[in-house]
Amino acid sequence: MLFALKSGFGWLSTIPVGISMEDIDALMRHVYVFPVIGLVLGAIIAALAFISSQALSANLVAMIVIITIYWLCGINHIDGLADFGDGVIAHGTMEKKIQAMKDVSLGTGGGVFIAVLILATFAIVSDIAIGLLPLALIVSEVSAKEAMIAFAAFSKSLQKGFGQIMIEKTGKKQFLIGLTISAIICAAVLGPLGLAMLTISLAVAFYMVLVAKRNFGGATGDGIGAANEICRLMALAVALTLGGALPWTLW
Repeated sequence: MLFALKSGFGWLSTIPVGISMEDIDALMRHVYVFPVIGLVLGAIIAALAFISSQALSANLVAMIVIITIYWLCGINHIDGLADFGDGVIAHGTMEKKIQAMKDVSLGTGGGVFIAVLILATFAIVSDIAIGLLPLALIVSEVSAKEAMIAFAAFSKSLQKGFGQIMIEKTGKKQFLIGLTISAIICAAVLGPLGLAMLTISLAVAFYMVLVAKRNFGGATGDGIGAANEICRLMALAVALTLGGALPWTLW
């Protein structure tokens, strides 16, 4: 379990913990620790958002949040989103779509996906109430990590790589354990609103499984990374949309 947590931070963040194949094997057997790692990463992002909100405008806070996300979590997942977007947007046969996804050059589809994601994140974070924002950032990160598990658990591996390892090793049991952990965290942090954020994130992850199957016949690590990015955004969108309608405190 300790190996899994250690390698989880190496897999999901830029924290220099060091990672070996033994660590990766442990992580794949305990992939349900992802939400716990999301809790820690989300707490760091939330702390910086709260501190900056005491002196800066909402727009500047949003910029700091976005910079912190990619400084702390790295750009591997958004790179996966770009490749996933290139493949989905590409015209032609399934083989051509897979080739476009594997192409190391950034295409129009990937560029549009990244631009929309960054702009949408900025707009949403700017509009979320300051009192709600730090808690929403924690829940969104937990939801995104459980979405990665969901995408892997219900997908069929398409090609070799780290993504293949996760997809083949992640089953329904890991998904359910991760879901239990995620639901407890989300409910503890934001009550009914937190559970709504998690639910929508997972719904989007399941939809992405269908998108990957329809376009590529299976899934890769790029799809897992894309699920992380898109489902984080969707969780934040739920916080903004339902933050004034659903209870989000337990006190």
